[in-house]
Amino acid sequence: MLFRRKEQNPIRIADKKVHEWKYTTCGYCSTGCSIEVGLDKNGKAVASRGNADADVNRGKLCIKGIFEHELFTIAGRGNKPLMRDKPYEPWTETSWDGALDYMASEIKRIQATYGRDSFSIVSTGQLLTEEFYTLGKLARGCIGTNNYDGNTTLCMASAVSGYKRSFGSDGPPGCYDDFEHTECLIAWGSNLPEQHPIIYWRLKEAMEKRKFPLIVVDPRVTMLAQFADIHLPVTPGTDVVLMNSLMHVILAEGLEDRAYIEAHTNGIEALEACVKDYDPITASKLCGIDEDTIRVVARLYAKAGAAMSIWTMGINQSTHGSDGVVGINSLNLITGNIGKPGGTSLSITGQCNAMGTREWSSCSGLPGYRYLEKPEHRKEIADFWGIDESFFPTQRGLAETDIFPAIETGQIKGLWLVATNPMTSMPNTARIRKTLEKLEFLVIQDAYADVETTHYAHMYLPAAVWAEKEGCFTNTERRVNIVRKVQEPVGESKADFWIFNQLAKRFENGRKIHFPDTVEGAFNEMKQLSKGNTRTLDISGMTHQLIEDSCGIQWPFREGAEAPFQTPSGKNGVKGSPRLYSDGVFQTKDGRANLIPLPFINNNEVPCEQYPFWMNSGRVVEHFHTRTRTGKMGNLNKYSPTPYMEMNPDAAAEQGIQHGTYVRLVSRRGDAVVMVQLTQRVPRNMVFIPFHFFDCVNRVSLGLLDPHSRQPAFKQCAIRIEHVDQKLAAQLNVERRGF
Repeated sequence: MLFRRKEQNPIRIADKKVHEWKYTTCGYCSTGCSIEVGLDKNGKAVASRGNADADVNRGKLCIKGIFEHELFTIAGRGNKPLMRDKPYEPWTETSWDGALDYMASEIKRIQATYGRDSFSIVSTGQLLTEEFYTLGKLARGCIGTNNYDGNTTLCMASAVSGYKRSFGSDGPPGCYDDFEHTECLIAWGSNLPEQHPIIYWRLKEAMEKRKFPLIVVDPRVTMLAQFADIHLPVTPGTDVVLMNSLMHVILAEGLEDRAYIEAHTNGIEALEACVKDYDPITASKLCGIDEDTIRVVARLYAKAGAAMSIWTMGINQSTHGSDGVVGINSLNLITGNIGKPGGTSLSITGQCNAMGTREWSSCSGLPGYRYLEKPEHRKEIADFWGIDESFFPTQRGLAETDIFPAIETGQIKGLWLVATNPMTSMPNTARIRKTLEKLEFLVIQDAYADVETTHYAHMYLPAAVWAEKEGCFTNTERRVNIVRKVQEPVGESKADFWIFNQLAKRFENGRKIHFPDTVEGAFNEMKQLSKGNTRTLDISGMTHQLIEDSCGIQWPFREGAEAPFQTPSGKNGVKGSPRLYSDGVFQTKDGRANLIPLPFINNNEVPCEQYPFWMNSGRVVEHFHTRTRTGKMGNLNKYSPTPYMEMNPDAAAEQGIQHGTYVRLVSRRGDAVVMVQLTQRVPRNMVFIPFHFFDCVNRVSLGLLDPHSRQPAFKQCAIRIEHVDQKLAAQLNVERRGF
């Protein structure tokens, strides 16, 4: 008998009634996707789609980008400036003039009473680049505090430090196109499918066209590790040992590129002497990877015609983060894999414009990769801005992770936080809470009035979100792209650019320094400061319109260096420089890269009888950072609305823990209650927790600092697991979710 298949309803995509599509750039991670926001005939944002002309994403978006248009209307937006005398007291609405007048007077009072550096500023990786430049001008040239940094210290400081130590300058030397040319790739602590899905799609597409070995170094069986040819489940915190051992094998077996080493590097003798102590047998006992696998990976990498390494927070967020980046750079230098197609050290940045803050915000120095420590750089910027160079300090002040201890000790009395939420993002939450309570004056400038840190604030300034303003972002591969204004800011919220400009007028130097009225005017100043620059950072050939027409341009892009091309839809664009150091000349005094020996010192907290489990943390694809945005979007938050941890089923059985129940994690610093998800993705002596949730991971995390970058070690610490009352734990998590 023949059975007729029942006809099913086809999947239909709802018609959003889009009247107009507006070009912009995604404001989540550093991938830098070109995005179009659809407006209905009333001008309301109703849809998002990828731009097919853009080489970065080629029309694709991840789940966060697909729903990005919802950001304009989600709960918690601030729409008026607020003031109060003390934290926890009721807020009083005020005017912008009243708020900025009072803010300027409090900054001046604190500086007059305690010294110029007693007021501190911590910014973000979320602003537009022109806003970073303007904030740097305000902080360095008007307010004059030397304790000014960005929250990118929590994610990319080790990459910056490692690039500077190896190559003499910051700036990722490679690009996404290297996936198309590489013959071997190692991903160090990077889970692309969940961290940067579109970059993963670019990698996957390249592997489908031309198969090459993919090697993943990660303690956990991540999604990327599941797709890898070789997974190296390294003991947490021992990446440098593995790197040294790989270089030991390469040098011992004569697999290095000796010609490249002799022509373009310094320090090979010291490096060879160091790695002799890391033969595979010795190293395997430290890093947990067997000796034969170490040899196989070393040979694969060295014998490839082109090999590349990528990494994310698994390397950076460690007490050895900067050394880990240096080790990756050295591995590529000794194999001749810098500056050529498919051969690179490519850090995968976290925030949408973390590169912009590195380039132009003056957090670690002065704009355009200039150094406070160099008198000629101080004079150049002082002359350009029209102030006395003696106003600048002669060396960088405190990093973000040193600013909070300085508040504890009374050195810092006032703090201005711009689009950052340390109550969720900083390690040791309980300590941060007590620290913030000691401030005489705390200003929160954010698009959302309900971020956790506002509980401790004396002033709140409502800022415009993402595409309620215009300016540039720089992505992981140094591609400058444009954010176009899609909608007007909510209520009385203002673009950060406007806020910085208005506050500058209230300082003496703000009446000397020219602050352009438009973001394009600020961009033109940045172009002037980069023009003829012997450093790699040069954007002098760019304009806002040219950037949009090209769907992004990679720097360096010097004036007169146009390379015309046509986009798939026939638009005329230009291409920038896909790679740095292709000529083998680096940004050091003698033009040679540095090979730096890295003896391993194990200063990590490790499991013991009292705290028998490693705790590891990372991202999930549906959430972004502290969930200020994604935690309020139903289409994203529904996938993981509550804190949870992955635990090995065998370890859970030993402790009588069941899937879906709640447990308490306890470290030497604090505790957190989470839901248990049983999975074989983690080994028996480890748990994994997404870091996005307030009052969770960072209540227990270690937070020891890398000595070079001052970046915290979020990834490795020791914990124990305790049973809790299930009803009370469930109620706690309902309260956290705001139901």
